[in-house]
Amino acid sequence: MNPVSDLDLREAWSDLLARRSGFAESLAVYSEVVERWATSAPSVTPLRRGAIDAQALWERGVPLMAEAPPTLSVEGVEELLGPAMELLASIRTDEAPALQRFAGAWDRGIITPASLFPAQGRLGSIDPDIGLRPEALAFLACATLRPFLTVYLSEMRPELDDSVWSLGVCPFCGAPPGFGDLVEDGRRRLACHCCGGGWIFSRLRCVCCGVEAAQDLVRLEPSDKDEGYFISACKRCRGYVKELDRRVRWNGGPAIVEDWGSPHLDLVAAREGYWRPIPTLLQLARGG
Repeated sequence: MNPVSDLDLREAWSDLLARRSGFAESLAVYSEVVERWATSAPSVTPLRRGAIDAQALWERGVPLMAEAPPTLSVEGVEELLGPAMELLASIRTDEAPALQRFAGAWDRGIITPASLFPAQGRLGSIDPDIGLRPEALAFLACATLRPFLTVYLSEMRPELDDSVWSLGVCPFCGAPPGFGDLVEDGRRRLACHCCGGGWIFSRLRCVCCGVEAAQDLVRLEPSDKDEGYFISACKRCRGYVKELDRRVRWNGGPAIVEDWGSPHLDLVAAREGYWRPIPTLLQLARGG
């Protein structure tokens, strides 16, 4: 496993833009993030296997980072956080005052790298008085942390037994899922956009609230042109996650690439009144 190569999504992103040529202009907003991740050099010491009892934590329903968070330097994080804030400000001018307050709190040490870490199924924890919307904070956290957490948690990936974790948050970092895949054996594998991790999750449960009542679960399939792509939604909590049946679309790209590259599916879900735990950048640009 090479965690640094896992961060280079440029080829997969270029392939996606070729396949989704009609969306290429809109999707170009993500290209800066993809490039920065690929050229980043995250300075973080990986969590070593054996340093914590991963199995015991997972059996208790505790993500690894809740017990063993990484130590990240302010300077290193700023190299990705700064551009992410500039990108957010460019597409959401109304967030500018909140971003200025965020920057001031960061400079004073009130907001730290740990403030961006996942916490109880959300991304980031800051003073509400800063005024930054949770969706915007989630984008900043994901765009900033992924290179660091990919490296930090790289040695722990093989430790996960598919039968030991059953929650709808990442067993490695604790973030909510960003995408779902149906893999070759028909099982659902959720993907974490924050650390790049993945875990098996029941197809008969809502990823957001955990409800298992069949009458509450909805599958939306937008069009024949998108064979293999669908939306799993819940009528009870109104949450959803986009998914890809890899048995049909065997040439699909990494989960985050497929997520970012299918904004039309998010529009379908939004029009039906559903929400997702981690909004896409294009959703932020549209205001929700």
